Amino acid sequence: MTKSELIQRLAERHPHLIHREVERIVSTVFDEISAALERGDRVELRGFGTFSVKHRAARIGRNPRTGATVHVMPKTVPFFKTGKHLRELVNSGSN
Repeated sequence: MTKSELIQRLAERHPHLIHREVERIVSTVFDEISAALERGDRVELRGFGTFSVKHRAARIGRNPRTGATVHVMPKTVPFFKTGKHLRELVNSGSN
């Protein structure tokens, strides 16, 4: 599902809201999650999951094409861990 599909589905489920309002709400939620991660904060949505930031140390990698060793710089990456309820929903649907 893309962001525009999410906005469309929410607008259909909540006809009392104008499409522009739904778009603003979704964008605001995503912006706030992004801003919190940028600050290094953790965002927990109960039953859904947790967004956090992981720090990866510098390492020696290998170029798969040439086989040459490459120095990989340290970096910070966003990380998502599913909540128990979401994990159970996904697993119950695959049986």
